[in-house]
This record gives sequence, structure tokens and C-alpha cells, in this order.
Amino acid sequence: MIKIDVHAHILPEHMPNLKEQYGYGDEFIYLDHTGPGKANMMKADGSFFRAIDDLCWDPEAIIRHMDQHGVQMMALSTVPVLFYYWAQPEHTYNWSRFINDHLAGIQRKYPERFVGLGTLPMQDIPLAILEAKRCKIELNLPGVEIATHILNRNLDDEQFYPLYEALEQLDLCIFVHPWDMMGQEHMKKYWLPWLVGMPAETSRAICSMIFGGIFDRFPKLRILFAHGGGCFPHTLGRVSHGYQVRPDLCNVHDVQDPREYVKRFYIDSLVHDEEAFKYNLKLFGADRIALGSDFPFPLGDLEHGKFLEEMKDLDEATRIQVLRDTAKEWLGLK
Repeated sequence: MIKIDVHAHILPEHMPNLKEQYGYGDEFIYLDHTGPGKANMMKADGSFFRAIDDLCWDPEAIIRHMDQHGVQMMALSTVPVLFYYWAQPEHTYNWSRFINDHLAGIQRKYPERFVGLGTLPMQDIPLAILEAKRCKIELNLPGVEIATHILNRNLDDEQFYPLYEALEQLDLCIFVHPWDMMGQEHMKKYWLPWLVGMPAETSRAICSMIFGGIFDRFPKLRILFAHGGGCFPHTLGRVSHGYQVRPDLCNVHDVQDPREYVKRFYIDSLVHDEEAFKYNLKLFGADRIALGSDFPFPLGDLEHGKFLEEMKDLDEATRIQVLRDTAKEWLGLK
């Protein structure tokens, strides 16, 4: 079984100290290498963020892991904490070029194993368009990764229209990943920003794009949302009911019932539960769900869809579609 994983992260093994370079930014990240294949992600103020290993940066180590789990190809994207939308636009633009050059270098060296999804300086749309064009024309990347909101501007904001138009014309797919989770200052315990905030962020993004008319205005966009669409699939009944009973609040852009849009975008398979996956499969169809693992982080599916391979009531055509063919369509792979 050939598997293509659309949701995997990587970062450069060595990153510049941006706070020293720019003179501000306690939230910039650097790596403190603590031993062979081990490092700590540190914030520029010296606080610890996360311990990682060489599966976060070494393509050879990643390929060995892929071979163990039957993964032919991964779509690699940066870690959301490295989006840096809060920085000065020209600094995020330069950082995006650094990250995208790194992703493109891996894609060139291992063309049968990796493709890269570029990052953009989303706080400055002209710069984001400029870098999107470079991702397509110069770097040959198939798509880009963006966040569920940009500095608390939802993804339906009119300022993003020129970017969506450009991404349609460039035929770049879009991977939407949660970051900077809303309300996390009120739920610091129990890892709740990752357990509760991330699924809510993804639903926020999907609902904003539906009610904002993005899927109608830009019908050629190929958008995939992380983590099985977050909590959107399992609250769709409530969202649809709200559309029906309060059109004055929900349907201000003359859109269809939200249920009509589940065939207009993609989600990954990362739900950690067979019954939840079956529900998503019934709702979206196999041609809208692609294997995604959130590799190499512990909240991910680090067996890369093994539970899908072992599901007895999943027919072979559905299995192949989810584990390989949906990814090929979304990424635009030949």
C-alpha cells in the first residue's frame, strides 16, 4: 500500500537568532542542541518551548521512519510556532524565504519522498503574494501552509481576497493549520490549548470561510484543514441549524446551508478514533479525506494510518483513496 502523508512538519537544524538580528521578539524560536539527535526549542527570552529530536530536522532519519511505516511521500510544512505573523512584515518575509528555501532544498534532494508546503508573511498580503509566486515559479512547491486566523483576522477577511485570487491562478493548494489558539490564556492547565483550542480554531476557520463566501467566490481553491476538520464535523448540525434559524446573523453573504460545503474542501484523517473517522467518511466522502499524521509530534498519528489499514469494514477502494489518491489530487501530483 503506497501512502502519502499530507500533514508532517520539519524545521531547519540550524536557525539564526532573529532577536539578535532584529533587536526585538521574545517569541522568536532558536534550537539548543543538547546532544546527538536531541534539541530543545527555546524562545528568544530563554524560556523552554518543546523538546525535539532529529525526526524534526533530518530527512534521512525521517525517511527511515517512513520506510518502517510504509509511507512513500510526505508533504512537509513548517511548525506553526514559526509563522511569525506578529513580527515586522519585512522580517517575516525574509524568514519565509529562509524556510521555503529549506523546504525546496529537501524536495529537490528527495523528489520521490518529499514535497514542501511553503509559508507566507500573511500580515502583509502584497509580500505574501510575492512569496507565493516564488514558491510556485522558482521553488516548484505545490502549495502553502497558512494559519486558522491571521492576528485575529478570520480567513474570510476581504484583505485576503487578492491572495486567494493569486493562489487560484498559481494553482497552489492551501493547508490550514491551527495556531495561537483563542482563549488559551484562560485554559493554561491540562494542555487544553492543544486539546480544546486547536479543534475550535479549525472550526473557526471553516465556518468563517463558509459564511464569508470564500468557497463561492474562489471555487478553484484546494483547501485542506488539519486534524480532521477539528470540531467542525461534529458541530455541523448546530452550525446548519443556526444558519436556518438566524439567517440575519449567519447568512449575510447569501451562502448555502453549511452542509452543502463539505464537498468543497478537504480534511486530513487525524482524528484518533475509528468511529470519528467513520463519521467523517460518511460526511465528506473518501475523496475529501487525506492521510495526515502531524508527524513527528506526540499528538499525531505516528503510525501513519495503521488504524485505517487495519479497519475491517473499510473497503480497499476507500482505503486507497484516503491513504494515497486524495493526497495526489489535493497536492496536484501527477
